Amino acid sequence: MFGGNVLSPAEAAAILFVLFFGLLALRVPVAFALGLAVLPITLIEPRLGPLLLIGETFNAYNSFILLAVPFFLLTANLMNAGGITNRLMELARTLVGHVPGGLAQVNVVLSFFFAGISGSSTADAASQSKIFIPAQVKLGMDLRFSVAITACSSVLAVIIPPSILMIVWGGILTVSIGGLFLAGIVPGIMITLALMGTVYVYAKRRNYPVFERATVREILCAAAHAIPALLTPLMIVSGKLFGWFTATESGCIAVLYATVLSFVVYREMDAKGFWGALLDTGRFASVALFCVGTASAFGWLLAYYQIPQHMLAGVATWGLGITGTGFMVAGVFLIVGCFLDAIPSIIIVGTILQPMTRAVGMDQIHFALIGIISLAFGLVTPPYGLCLMIASHIGGIRVIDAMKDVSIMLVPMLSVLALVILFPDLVLAIPRLAAPGMIN
Repeated sequence: MFGGNVLSPAEAAAILFVLFFGLLALRVPVAFALGLAVLPITLIEPRLGPLLLIGETFNAYNSFILLAVPFFLLTANLMNAGGITNRLMELARTLVGHVPGGLAQVNVVLSFFFAGISGSSTADAASQSKIFIPAQVKLGMDLRFSVAITACSSVLAVIIPPSILMIVWGGILTVSIGGLFLAGIVPGIMITLALMGTVYVYAKRRNYPVFERATVREILCAAAHAIPALLTPLMIVSGKLFGWFTATESGCIAVLYATVLSFVVYREMDAKGFWGALLDTGRFASVALFCVGTASAFGWLLAYYQIPQHMLAGVATWGLGITGTGFMVAGVFLIVGCFLDAIPSIIIVGTILQPMTRAVGMDQIHFALIGIISLAFGLVTPPYGLCLMIASHIGGIRVIDAMKDVSIMLVPMLSVLALVILFPDLVLAIPRLAAPGMIN
């Protein structure tokens, strides 16, 4: 007996992780794999019981902040159905369509704009893959390149505010969500520029076509049509920052605003489109929130057996410092992101690593951005790589066929991550200026 428990921390950890990764290898969905990995321990340990799995899963849903997840997903779907995405795409075309890479540059810039509205990379990948992959191929661009740039640019949605991952991270690990929103601005811009630079090099080497340079009048007209949609992120971030409403309330306001834009301002959404947006939101949100529930039960068992403390017992003696710890955190999340969805990764791995980052004096907003950016890149790295899988499926190719181009695009993206680790002010400068109380 170990402290009254039948299993020692090492034995419990072995059962949890071996079962979980074994089930993943058998292609069991992540949410079910997490729940099934928990079940044997609840049967073995007399103090626990199978009802623990159900109880902890449903306790995770008793969170007001998690209501923001379906609201932001619904906002994105309403804007797609209501023609708002088309206005943003036209603005992107007038701004960068003449730059080498043409439509691929528009693809990246639209992801930047859309990221400030949806907060969901999977929603971005699904909607933009249908638009851009066939269009880019029609213009003579390589199919593998088209799939890769669409998947890689979609990760911006969880880095640029408002981000669903930032909301979950802030709620689970008790970090200022307003601070996270502000901290994501500079890395998001840097990754956007890195991807645009990559497209530029591809276009020059392969002589990809461009659009004619837009006139000032065309740019102003496109901006006028898109400004109502572009006000969405400004409204959400400023409202959260100034304390006008919570993250969940901002999601509700975004839904109402998107509905008004779609029905009243742009007048492109009907009852059928509205119903379709609701169905898509329900499907995406149910998957994400089911993962939250079973991951919370998994994380509860880790805490019960004090597994994080045992796993990190020797790390404190390494003397890594803030920079070394940052690279270690990034490495762990990059590896975990290859196998696990971002939300359960935050719940399980984030809680394990948080004490170590506090011990070395790392600001928790800095820690969060390192983790979120690393997990965002996991959306395009197999075997999980959900955004890459979506883009590849829509493009009609295998994931492995797009991996060469994805690997090339990841190099400048990883360079941005390294800069964020080396220079914390890249993420902390804006929160420090706008709201000093958010910095730990």
